[in-house]
Amino acid sequence: MSASVAVYRNIYTEDRFKQAYGSEDSTHGSLRLREKLAGRCRCSRRACLHLLRERVPIFSWLPRYRLKKWILGDTIAGLTVGILHIPQGMAFALLTSVAPIFGLYTSFFPVVLYMFFGTGRHVSTGTFAVVSLMTGSVVEQLVPTPLELNTSSSEAADFEAQRIGVASAVALLSGIIMLCMCGLQLGFLSTYLSEPIVKAFTSAAAFHVTISQLQSMLGLRLPRHTGTFSLFKTLASVMENLPHTNMAELLISLVCLAVLVPVKEINMRYRQRLRTPIPVEILTVIVATGVAYASSLDSSYNIEIVGHIPAGFPRPRMPALHTFPDIAGDTVAITFVGYAVSVSLAMIYADKHGYSIHPNQELLAHGISNTVSSFFTCFPSSATLATTNILESAGGYTQLSGLFTSLVVLIVLLLIGPLFYFLPKAVLACINVTSLRQMFLQFQDLPELWRISKIDFMVWVVTWLSVVVLNVDLGLAIGVVFSMMTVICRTQRAGCSVLGRASNTEIYRPLENHSKCYEVPGVKILTYNGPIYYGNRSFFREEMSRLLGLTPEKIRSWEKARKALEKREREATINTVERGIANTSFSSENEFFKSETSESDVQVVLIDCSRVIFVDVAGARLFTQMCTECQKVGVHVYLANCNESVLKILTSSGLMNYMNPQHIFVTVHDAVMYIQQQKEKPPENTTTVWV
Repeated sequence: MSASVAVYRNIYTEDRFKQAYGSEDSTHGSLRLREKLAGRCRCSRRACLHLLRERVPIFSWLPRYRLKKWILGDTIAGLTVGILHIPQGMAFALLTSVAPIFGLYTSFFPVVLYMFFGTGRHVSTGTFAVVSLMTGSVVEQLVPTPLELNTSSSEAADFEAQRIGVASAVALLSGIIMLCMCGLQLGFLSTYLSEPIVKAFTSAAAFHVTISQLQSMLGLRLPRHTGTFSLFKTLASVMENLPHTNMAELLISLVCLAVLVPVKEINMRYRQRLRTPIPVEILTVIVATGVAYASSLDSSYNIEIVGHIPAGFPRPRMPALHTFPDIAGDTVAITFVGYAVSVSLAMIYADKHGYSIHPNQELLAHGISNTVSSFFTCFPSSATLATTNILESAGGYTQLSGLFTSLVVLIVLLLIGPLFYFLPKAVLACINVTSLRQMFLQFQDLPELWRISKIDFMVWVVTWLSVVVLNVDLGLAIGVVFSMMTVICRTQRAGCSVLGRASNTEIYRPLENHSKCYEVPGVKILTYNGPIYYGNRSFFREEMSRLLGLTPEKIRSWEKARKALEKREREATINTVERGIANTSFSSENEFFKSETSESDVQVVLIDCSRVIFVDVAGARLFTQMCTECQKVGVHVYLANCNESVLKILTSSGLMNYMNPQHIFVTVHDAVMYIQQQKEKPPENTTTVWV
């Protein structure tokens, strides 16, 4: 069943529409702004409570906590994630080039702090492979590993203290940057790391993590390479030293991989049936520690073990503040990566479960987490992919699950930590590699990405290749720049189309895609599919000139005709005065141009500005220039569908000095109806639109 629409109303120019429906007083906007500012600056008990709930969200969600419904899910999910944090924390500490105990500290303090300040109900914070890898590169640059180091000497203790001092300084500076961004309300900056960039970056970083762990899995004692082409340098170094492989550590690695990979696959495939995933990592750590202790593998086969893990709480310690100038550039990249991954994960699960997160509050939460934890010998933390996925699938409901996660880690810190003395580092390396499964599987998105958007596919590929070939931070920067360049190029080359009208409707569509639409006789309706600014003004001018046929030759011929007309009018005026006879041969300029213009020629150009989201000064001047050129060839310019900001800039730039303000219409159809009525009859006070 088809329905029809009939509309009868007046033709509206922008001025007439504002008179009929606009605001009565333009000062209302400034008054409302003043009232809002006064309301925010007003101090009251209610305002203080609102600010407290906004900045410390636990005071908002905890009073509404549904104990009977949520406590069981939060407890199980928190305990499950806590058990996973123990091996992953120690494993990711190796990526950061610090002792494993500092990974346990980083798995405790940020979790507790995020529970108070975070807005993501299903976000699990702690150690993250990519952030740890980037931090480790900074640590290796400033405190490189000496070729000969006695692990039992005081020199080794000083060496570890220097390394964690640098890593803590990165965490402190990262937290300060996040807090400053929160104060400046810069949470939106995470949007510059688009989904293709984040996925390509994490997938490529997974290759860096895997290659960096090969030496631990093979039992090789090699220096860690940093800077550009570090992946290939590390790979070449490993290949050169393959004859020196420690066969015991290789066997341990193979056994661990043979256990970890299948069980993780079972956890993934049957996650809907399993109430909680099988804690294969912690089981592997316990078994490997027991076997190494019973067999004395460290002394018999010279395998590298974790060593002493102190029990108890860490003492507050000042980070290496003197390294700030050296770590500033790398820390900015680490901050953006950690924040972008954290916010992306929080948004994914917030959309899935129907609640909202606040990017600026997330900045505050992660900023406080990194700042405070840096004084307790922690390295940078963020939300983590694996544990967040497990937290949600295990049935977590709120941030309270972080309490049970931190309790598990706390028990290990206070009581169980020293028992991991004989844990082989090869086991932690295998845990690192197998934890990257999700990142490697992101290659599966490429066919769909190619089908949806070729440009986003290119962003993914360029980012991935840059990170793999060059380096993590440099590759990320190249990916962001390339992504922004694609946006700029798309705005620079936005298409300019000729619109045609669908018969007996007010609908206008591009003629190249709608062959049954027709052009209004004598009227060229153009639309530009993007902003008009300094970057694309020349392209916009070329497209307009091409579609209108405004060649320099045509403009010169019309100028010659105009001069000839003016000369003949002057002569006619002199003859009239001298003879007293009215010469009406060339009574008006319009009659001359009508005689020179056929019915098929363009007499009016109507620009549909509905897709022009903004115009800068250069674009506004181009409008003025195009308007004067059209007038030179006898073509009148009309505008339609201008938004308020575009119209304000065009008016302020002086465009109204070159075109009639009554030639700016609310819709394209209003303008077309007006133009057709002007051709058919003299203008009247009341005109109407029929559809």
